Formats: sequence, structure tokens, C-alpha cells
Amino acid sequence: MPAAATSWTLVRMQIRRLQMLFGIFVLSVGFWLDIGVCTAAQSEMRITTIKQEPYAMSKGAQLEGFCMDLLSEVAKKLGFKYKVHLVKDSSYGRQDESGNWNGMIGEVVRGEADLAIAPLTLTAAREKAVGMTKPFMQTGISILLRKDISEGAGFFDFLTPFTAETWIGILIAYLGTAVCIFIVTRLSPCEWSQPQTEQNRFSLLHSLWYTAGALTLQGAGPHPKALSGRVICCSWWLFTIVLLACYFSNLNSSKTSESTHLTVKGFEDLANQDMIEYGCLAGSSTLSFFKNSNNPVYRRIYEHMERTKSFVSSMDEGVRRAKEGNFAFIGESVSLDLAVARYCELVRAHEVVGMRGYSIAAPLGSPIIKNLSVAILQLSEAGELAYLRSKWWASSCLANRAKSSAVQPHSLKGMFLVLSLGLGLGALLAVLELTSKSRRSAAEQKKSCCSVLTEELSLRLRTSDANKPQENVEKDKEKA
Repeated sequence: MPAAATSWTLVRMQIRRLQMLFGIFVLSVGFWLDIGVCTAAQSEMRITTIKQEPYAMSKGAQLEGFCMDLLSEVAKKLGFKYKVHLVKDSSYGRQDESGNWNGMIGEVVRGEADLAIAPLTLTAAREKAVGMTKPFMQTGISILLRKDISEGAGFFDFLTPFTAETWIGILIAYLGTAVCIFIVTRLSPCEWSQPQTEQNRFSLLHSLWYTAGALTLQGAGPHPKALSGRVICCSWWLFTIVLLACYFSNLNSSKTSESTHLTVKGFEDLANQDMIEYGCLAGSSTLSFFKNSNNPVYRRIYEHMERTKSFVSSMDEGVRRAKEGNFAFIGESVSLDLAVARYCELVRAHEVVGMRGYSIAAPLGSPIIKNLSVAILQLSEAGELAYLRSKWWASSCLANRAKSSAVQPHSLKGMFLVLSLGLGLGALLAVLELTSKSRRSAAEQKKSCCSVLTEELSLRLRTSDANKPQENVEKDKEKA
């Protein structure tokens, strides 16, 4: 009996040892299988996104854009592989009345995607349904309009065809021409033959008036008789014709559309008018902002959009309607900035409300959220996010603007040169005319030409006492 009991005990011990080894084997297999599954999941994460410029755009069979570059940088830092697919219903994510989510948020909630990388606005409702990372971009809500309905007319818009430097140049040219006419008409003997007995018709005041009359194409007589004065006047007339042609041409192209005379600078201006329609993206966080706001202005905007059903189905549709005119598109300021960079006739209002951020969405409670947030902060601190922003938001608006730029002084430099040559030629002809007369007078009086020329210049350039010698001669004759 003792020997049999001992052998039975040994058998039971062997059985227990085998059971323990089998259990360890099963646990090991399960552990390695679990690691393999996790590794397989990490090696190819399912990423959902939405096609929207410039975040995700088609390039052949691949996608490119800001979010794709961001995903690539984050994947390098965290060491995972991924596969991107477009969201099936082309929606960002909206909760219906039964509490179900559609769009990218819905795919993450249902486990159809591990991450959602797109311009997903961080909101309280989404934060309850999924995990959201630190924002990779800050944005707000603003208004996109055509330039002709976003800018009001100013009191001095009639000066906009020319720059300030050009107006200064025109003023100098005007004063210089008037002074030249005044001097030439006094020097030229053909214009003022007898300084002792005649009064000069072209005083300084009349020269200014004559030049101003020619500038407005009205004319103001009398006109110069001498060749020197006519050369100056012709040069000024030519300068005036070209100047007025440039002014009216640029004024016409820079004037706003006559069909709309509305100034929209912000949401209050938008709510207080009914001349243009406005709307936002259907089912977007922008719509939720106005719907849930207690601000009276924002409530009026929401009620108007709900009443008129002025929603758009996509960002592209909103931009297209804004380009057509008579429509203001309300959306994320970052997306509107992209539209302004692409289409020069559009402008974004300065007012931005409801500041929020774009984040990456992951399943609720996922441990990867913390690592994604750290990676986003590292990219921001390194300047990578700013670089990606400048890369994909580069403006295509160069010199080709919707409004013509003001005429610069160098655009009229040829006409200023022609006018200067005309003034110089007129002054030279006046001096030659006076010199010719002085030579004839010197030969008759048998005096030096220089002395006669000096007397003529002294007599003609005196402004107040030019007629006094003749008056004295007449008084002497009366006394005699």
C-alpha cells in the first residue's frame, strides 16, 4: 500500500506539472498573438479624410495636401504605417436626432477608421463622441465676398486713379508751366513789343488761370501770339490730353459695380441688410455656432439662413456663389483665406468670431491621442506647421488684380519729359527773340548789344514799375 500510494502521488505531481506547462504555453501563445495583432494594427492604421483643397487633393491615385503632409510628419515621429481612404458620405461629422454620427466622426465612432485627419473643428459635441488632439491650426468664422460689395466708397475716391507722388508731379508741372508762360510772354518782343507803352496781358494770375483752363479743356483767352509761348502751350495741351485720358481710363476701371452700393465689413452689417444673400456650409460647425449662440446678431443670421435655406453643400459651391456676386459665404477663416489667395476678386472681412482649432480625431479613450498631441506641439515649435501653411496657402494673385492699381509717376515719365522739353524750348525761343530784337536796336542806336539786352531784360522783368517811364514822358509833354 505505501508503495502504491507513493507511485500515485508521483503520477499526480507529473500531471500537475504538465498542466502548468500547458498553461504557460497557452499564455505565451496568446501574448505573442496579441503583440502580433497590435503590431499589425499599428503597422497600417486606417485613416479617413475628406477631399478639400488644400488639405487633401487628388494627385493621380494618391492624395496630397496640408493634412497629408501633416500625417506623414506625425507618422514619422510615432513610427506607424497608415492607409488613407476618403469618407464615404463626404461629410465631416454631424449628430442626428437619434444620436448617431455621420461623416468622418461617424466612421471613427463605429470603428471603421482609427484616425480622422481633416479640417475637423474641435467642438464640445465632437469631444464627447471621439478623442480630439491639440489643434494643429487655429481658425475662426468670417465672411467671404466679392470686392465690389465689401468695400464702401470714400469721399476722396476720385483721387485714387493716381498715386500721391503722381498728383504732386502734376501740381509741380502745372505751376512750372504757368511760371514759364508768365516769363516767356514778358521776354518775347513778339508778345510784348512795347513795354513802355503797353501793358502785358499775361500777368502771373492770368498765366495760372490760362494753364488751369487748358487742364480742364475749357480754354481761357487771350492766347499767346509769339512762337515761344505757343510752343509751351502746345506742350501743355498735349500733356493735358494724355493726363486726362489716363485719369478717366483708370477711374472707370477702379470704380465699383453700379449694381451694388453696399458696405459689408462684419456680421452686424450683414445682418442689417437684405440686398445680398448669405449662407454657410450645411451641417457644419459654423452653422452650429450661429444656431447655439445667444448673441442677437448671430441669432438673426441663423434665422435668416434657416428661413431662406441659403446653405451650400460644399466649400467649392460657397466660393463659386461668392465669385458670382450678390452672395456672402460664411465659413472658416482659414478656408476663406485660401479662396482669397486663389481668386483675386474675392476678399475676406476683417472680423473673425468664434475662434477654434482644427484637430485630429481618434476613438474615445485611445492612448494614441496623447502621442499625437505631443507630436503636433513639436511640429509647431519647430516651425513645420507654419512652413506647411505657407506652402499650401501661397497666393496666386500677382499684378493681375480685380481693381486696377493707381498710376505711378514712372508711367507718365514720357509725358513729363515732353512737357519739360517744350518748356525749355519755349524759354530758349523767347530769349532768342529778345536777343534778335536787341541786336537790331543796338545797331540803330549804335550801342553795345549786351547793354541794350540788359536794358530790355530790366524793363521787361519789372512787375510794378514797367509803365512808369512812359507816364513820366507823357507828363513832361503836357507841361511843355
